[in-house]
Amino acid sequence: MPLFRRIVVAAALAGLIAGFVVTLAHAFSTVPLILQAETYEEAAPTHEHDHGWQPEDGVERTSFTVLADVLTGVGFGLLLVSAYTLRGREVGWREGLCWGLAGFATFSLAPGLGLPPELPGTAAAPLLDRQLWWLATASATGGGLALVLLRRGPAAIVAGLALLALPHLVGAPALDAPGSAAPETLAHSFVLAVLGSSLLFWLALGAFSAFFYGRLSRGHEALALRSP
Repeated sequence: MPLFRRIVVAAALAGLIAGFVVTLAHAFSTVPLILQAETYEEAAPTHEHDHGWQPEDGVERTSFTVLADVLTGVGFGLLLVSAYTLRGREVGWREGLCWGLAGFATFSLAPGLGLPPELPGTAAAPLLDRQLWWLATASATGGGLALVLLRRGPAAIVAGLALLALPHLVGAPALDAPGSAAPETLAHSFVLAVLGSSLLFWLALGAFSAFFYGRLSRGHEALALRSP
């Protein structure tokens, strides 16, 4: 199997599994909290009821959630498997877990320190400002972890630690008077639920992407050895 096809197949299989895993996690953790928050949002005196189109509760909402989670899994799976390929050596599922932890730190934990997950009805800074800060934080965290964990030289470690700290020293965009329709305890529970689901997603994605890519690579090598 050609290299590109191995990357795509491994990412697709791992993304499918991780997507279904995190969908189940959402069903029991984040979704009930979102539904509770929506009741507070609807009851808020300043609430505007025109949301535009949104999926109906039940099968339609679940279907869109599954689709979004699986597509997210496949996308990040492609990123992980491409990193394994560039690394140039076999990656077992245990090392895949470590890559998954790095992905969690890069795309969930570090951005979440400045921009925690928000329930419906939460006032927030302008979307573009938040998107730019999230992108800068994810890029700096990924680069910083690569320097600290992969390069490991003294200069690389210092530069990596500086990159890890830089977005948080600058600070995330925020409103002068933040507020939320939902109670503060519900917001805290939502942050923990989102981070827990994300951690589960990244661990599953890291382990399965490494497992499938290793199996496909070993199968390709075995086939090449049997060929005349």
